[in-house]
Amino acid sequence: MEYAIIAAGKGERLAQEGASAPKPLTLLNGEPMIDRLLRFFTGLGAGRIHVIVNESSPALIGYLKDWQMRAAVHLVVKNTESSLHSFAALVASGIRGEVCLTTVDTVFKEDEFRSLIQSFRAKPHLDGLMAVTSFVDDEKPLYVRTGDRLKITAFEDSPSAGTSFVSGGIYCLRQRALDLALSSVDLHVSRMRNYQRALLERGLSLEAFPFSRIVDVDHLTDIAVAEELLNTGLIKDPTITTDL
Repeated sequence: MEYAIIAAGKGERLAQEGASAPKPLTLLNGEPMIDRLLRFFTGLGAGRIHVIVNESSPALIGYLKDWQMRAAVHLVVKNTESSLHSFAALVASGIRGEVCLTTVDTVFKEDEFRSLIQSFRAKPHLDGLMAVTSFVDDEKPLYVRTGDRLKITAFEDSPSAGTSFVSGGIYCLRQRALDLALSSVDLHVSRMRNYQRALLERGLSLEAFPFSRIVDVDHLTDIAVAEELLNTGLIKDPTITTDL
């Protein structure tokens, strides 16, 4: 099993709010976000961990080259247009068979991630198993419609009847889905969500795997929310006076 991390964004919102370090080096409980993922994936027995960063991050590039001395990290340095283009660049650099992909700023409970991997391995007929959550944290969430046994039937930009979940930004994918990432970019498909729609249009088999919470760290205020998730597994809704 291989793993992949998209860390090619510029982290502009964090920088505008005063963050001095590149987003992947932002600390969660005293540990850089990129370290947390690399440590965790290494502990899961990753065959290789593919990481893409942009060319304007020399500090991060140097940091990850040090990681290459300790783990099976395959580093790709390339400026890309979107997360989909970053993913396609990773696939083109040598990902084959099956992979679990996440963005560097996606924060999750490790036990839920382990269960995701176990479920994916137990379902070799699936082309993709995607993490979803009912906790809406993203500024522009992608809503996921599911049917029987959590089969994914649609990806929607707005909520509607039957969209109990939003995409969590964690994707376990097999070869047919990897091939489609490359062809989607060749066909000028834009955005990761349009690639996911293309998976369904081509008839690939996708299922959802619910997580209790997934947090994207886009703003400084998200750091405390992410740390609370990691430390307690619970996140307080500021509009509610009792614990969840």
